[in-house]
Amino acid sequence: MVKFSKELEAQLIPEWKDAFVNYWQLKKHVKKIKLSRKWKQPQQVDGDFGLSIFDPIRSVAKKVAGKFWKLANSTDVIQKKNTRDMEDGEEEEEEDHEVYENELVQLFSEEDEVNVFFERLNEELNKVNRFYKSREKEFLERGDALNKQLQILLDLKQILANRRRKNSPSFGAASGGASPRSSSARTSNFSETPTELLETSTEASSETDDMIAALERNGVSFVGATARSKTKSNGKPKVTMRIDIPATTPTRMITAVTSMLWEDLVNSPRKDGPADFVIRKKIQYAEKMIRGAFVELYKGLGLLKTYSSLNMMAFTKILKKFDKVAKRQASTSYLKDVKKSHFVSSDKVVRLMDEVESIFTKHFVNNDRKKAMKFLKPQHNKDSHMITFFVGLFTGSFVTLFTIYAILAHIAGIFNSNKNMGYMETVYPVFSVFTLLSLHLFMYGCNLFLWKSTRINHNFIFEFSSGTALKYRDAFLICTTFMTVVVGAMVVHLLLRANGFSSSQVDAIPGVLLLIFFAVLVCPIDMFYRSTRFCFIRILRNIVFSPFYKVLIVDFFMADQLTSQIPLLRHVESTACYFLAGSFKTHQYETCKSGRPYRELAYVISFLPYYWRAMQCARRWFDDCNANHLANMGKYVSAMVAAGVRITYARQPDSLWFCIVLVTSLMATMYQLYWDFVMDWGFLNPKSKNPWLRDELVLKRKSIYYISIALNVVLRVAWVETVMRFQVGVLESRLLEFFLASLEVIRRGHWNFYRLENEHLNNAGEFRAVKAVPLPFREMDSD
Repeated sequence: MVKFSKELEAQLIPEWKDAFVNYWQLKKHVKKIKLSRKWKQPQQVDGDFGLSIFDPIRSVAKKVAGKFWKLANSTDVIQKKNTRDMEDGEEEEEEDHEVYENELVQLFSEEDEVNVFFERLNEELNKVNRFYKSREKEFLERGDALNKQLQILLDLKQILANRRRKNSPSFGAASGGASPRSSSARTSNFSETPTELLETSTEASSETDDMIAALERNGVSFVGATARSKTKSNGKPKVTMRIDIPATTPTRMITAVTSMLWEDLVNSPRKDGPADFVIRKKIQYAEKMIRGAFVELYKGLGLLKTYSSLNMMAFTKILKKFDKVAKRQASTSYLKDVKKSHFVSSDKVVRLMDEVESIFTKHFVNNDRKKAMKFLKPQHNKDSHMITFFVGLFTGSFVTLFTIYAILAHIAGIFNSNKNMGYMETVYPVFSVFTLLSLHLFMYGCNLFLWKSTRINHNFIFEFSSGTALKYRDAFLICTTFMTVVVGAMVVHLLLRANGFSSSQVDAIPGVLLLIFFAVLVCPIDMFYRSTRFCFIRILRNIVFSPFYKVLIVDFFMADQLTSQIPLLRHVESTACYFLAGSFKTHQYETCKSGRPYRELAYVISFLPYYWRAMQCARRWFDDCNANHLANMGKYVSAMVAAGVRITYARQPDSLWFCIVLVTSLMATMYQLYWDFVMDWGFLNPKSKNPWLRDELVLKRKSIYYISIALNVVLRVAWVETVMRFQVGVLESRLLEFFLASLEVIRRGHWNFYRLENEHLNNAGEFRAVKAVPLPFREMDSD
């Protein structure tokens, strides 16, 4: 049977951990009571020395204590106090909350441990009630806001549907006076802008006029494509509702134009312009935003319900432990107070959950409750033992094939740089791409395993769906599959060369393998982790067009990964050049090594990841107006300068460029180390209770953090090798280059864990466990 402490630790909400009952601390108090009772038990002595003069007094004391104990089992007091919370030096609104002080504290004042236990218990009960009330109030306010948003959306759809029906050629030919379809069953096919509808509302049907008048009476008008003068009523500025939807992205614009042309040419030609179509798409997107907000609200209510039940169970368990240790029956009396408390007695959360289910089923899934539950309560995929089996199978296959490859390569003398230059120029870059990618996947799988073990909610941080998100076994399966296929191709390549096939034919195998990889990546068939592949492509798209997209944490997290994969990008570039230029047939490898275009392309490839990341910082500064984003952008600019100087020094190895390399690289490295430790990891806090770390740590051993700091410093300065200019051969230089690239990938995987740990602790510090979905309609002052 699993202990309750383990069960509580496994089920509690990580971001709300500090708001739960401190069950472990209460257990320590119970243990102290147990030890004190053992210490107070009379010592057994041999012999009978007669009655003590204190025996009558002790007998009277026992009777008095028994009377007090009976009174304690039947009497308790709940006092209500008004408290005022102060945050950041600003005064907030006073709230009444119940403070529970049971008479058992006074009755057991003679026993210090019992007194401390019940005082602590009262503090925990008050903490739980305060947190529950604050979250309940927040969710109720969000529910009210969503109901208003939904009502505006339904009114908009009703107005636009009526307007479109009125303008259709068949309007009036059908049976007149037919009532419009219900708002819940209506689709989002709109043909008019809100502004045009309101400007021409006198020409609409009477029902539309009534709806517009109702909206106007509620102080609602719409900001559309054309400006309208705003009036004031009663000397007060008029409040308008604005469709506050993010600007249409390039991809959405292409989709919108394509859909518009298809509808115009095939379905039903109309005279609407592109502006009207974009407005319709925006309203459809508003509906999607409101639907997502309802899903998140339902999720938050479910978490709050779980919070209530787990805390109630914790109070029950700890009081039973107290009764068992103290040989008393205090649980019945105190649990009455707990059951009367707000977090147990309030039913607002349950009623709101039922209301959200009903609204979502009615308005978003056409009364299909089963489909609604798939959105509101998505099922988590269970881990399959088949995945573990295939991970082991492919791992063994990889080890076996690599051993065979090493033997064949040694027999054929394939690494003789003078004899097989083409192998290192054509085959090595492609295989190193897959190897570095597989290593990165392996490190990511290790990150997923550690995040799960330490209960870091990475899916919430990255905004991944828990049903389709990649698990650590899946990451290991992809990694081992890649390496098995790659090493198998390497073995086939050597066998074909040994059997007399021409090198121009055999050397095409790496290129074919690369094409197969890209084909699988973009394959639309629902296989080979399609949701993960498409998510990866979408994130890459956001990175490439980073100034034009709102930057999410998963976007800049992936962009940081790309800054550690510059060697991989260089290999992809050289491989594309070899195969497009036909160098693998002619073996004229200088085509892709000399010339001005190649030199400029080398700079571009080295700059691109840093440029993308810098543009993300600029966009975040534009959105948030936080100067830290500009400082972060400076870090990537310094990295771009250092990378460019090192490339120039590799081509012009003189003392001047050597000095410039040292200065720029040292400055960039110090900048990066500071940002790693202070901003990304939250370390180097001299006032922390954990010296030079941070106050909250996920791992129990502090020494791991100090070792990680030292390891990150060592791996950050690996660039020193690039300026030492060791006299080595082609093979040795290639292996050294691959080794340094692998170290950078390992450093990035090591960095990932602490970066997300810090983000998780920041979320926990602010009790963020539910995503805040922006709402499309917002109130604004017309002035």
